[in-house]
Amino acid sequence: MGIGPSTKETTLHHFRDPLLDVVSSDEDIDLLGVLIVGTPDENEDKMLVGTRAAVMAECMRADGVILSSDGWGNSDVDYANMCEQLGIRGIPVTGLKFSGKNGGFVVENKYLSGIKDINKSEEGIETCVVGENNVTALDAKTVAAMLKLKMRQ
Repeated sequence: MGIGPSTKETTLHHFRDPLLDVVSSDEDIDLLGVLIVGTPDENEDKMLVGTRAAVMAECMRADGVILSSDGWGNSDVDYANMCEQLGIRGIPVTGLKFSGKNGGFVVENKYLSGIKDINKSEEGIETCVVGENNVTALDAKTVAAMLKLKMRQ
């Protein structure tokens, strides 16, 4: 899929996940849980996982969702679909994703306005530096603030 070392998250990064740290310590946000969704190969399955994740958030009565992805290209399909499915259900969504010099998604919809690019390299590309293009605490604080604004509307 073209995911290089700069966008791969190390085990230590997962144990000290900045997004989870920021959201769980924010007194204005009630963290309901973490849902891990895979990236299937088939488009039909991509639509299914995004829809099921949105239905789960709806059943949990989530007031908002922050999505995070460590891939791009083919995984844009499920990511964008999940954003759309949440939006259709009236659930505000923001998120973190590597876009880099590509500057956007392989697919588009009107629910992608709250997605922050986590690219850190000047060239806007994946690099050979392990973890260079990972989520930081500032990235997490940014999307948490964006979500709070969207939830007020």
